[in-house]
Amino acid sequence: MVLEWGVVAGMVLAAAPLPAGQGVAAVRVMTWNVCGGTNGACPLYRAGVHQLGWTAAKYALAGRSRVVFLQEFCTGADAALEKSLEELSGARWSVRSWGLRDAKGRPYACHPDYQGRERGTQSVVVAVQAGQAAFSEHELSSPPWFVRRAAVCADVPAWRLRACGTHLSSGMSNDDHQDGSPYRVKQVRELERAAREGGRRVVFGGDLNLTPHRAAITAVAARWRECDPRQRWTFTGKKIDYLFAPGMRECRVGAADAPSDHRPLYGEATLAEER
Repeated sequence: MVLEWGVVAGMVLAAAPLPAGQGVAAVRVMTWNVCGGTNGACPLYRAGVHQLGWTAAKYALAGRSRVVFLQEFCTGADAALEKSLEELSGARWSVRSWGLRDAKGRPYACHPDYQGRERGTQSVVVAVQAGQAAFSEHELSSPPWFVRRAAVCADVPAWRLRACGTHLSSGMSNDDHQDGSPYRVKQVRELERAAREGGRRVVFGGDLNLTPHRAAITAVAARWRECDPRQRWTFTGKKIDYLFAPGMRECRVGAADAPSDHRPLYGEATLAEER
């Protein structure tokens, strides 16, 4: 179990409310691929929607995160996630998900839970500790033979912040498997472009399925501060999960025994106007 920043005797501590109207100087963020949808090797595979939502909320608030990016979540657990975040933090949250679609445009379904109940579509989620947020979805260039990808962005007026999370294509044989990873290269650029829209302060990231030495990542890292320049592993011995912002005060990688094939990545993003 992750025990960071906000857990005492199994209880998550509520963070002090953020000031409204003038923006904020920094915000704590988590990105985590929960591996809850279709991978039978992961602990949350076929977990019920209440367990899935509560577990994601628990790990998010273990880092006192106010912005949360999730991947391989299930749309059927959105309400449980929002309820758990609000009950554990004592604050209002806004949640938006985007369900992946296959090459024919059909929902890419999460496998049913252990009771055979449907859990919706495998998804990308952005959640923000704010009662008012405007969400937008930005489809990304994707291989026409496999699932389509998108970034989800939240604009939070009270913080003057734009937060964008995504899950890029993989390098598996049925996905972006060509030399040079051409679709992921395009997707990274499109994610950054979506994050820059509107000229607000920015934090963005997610499971990008690229290691730090790849040119597409080093180019973004040259323009923004990445959470963990130490490049600690987040997925089976390598780093493929990222958080980008104008600056970072601190970064933590969650414990290896988190119930996923990914470790949560926590950062405190310092904010400035979009450059």
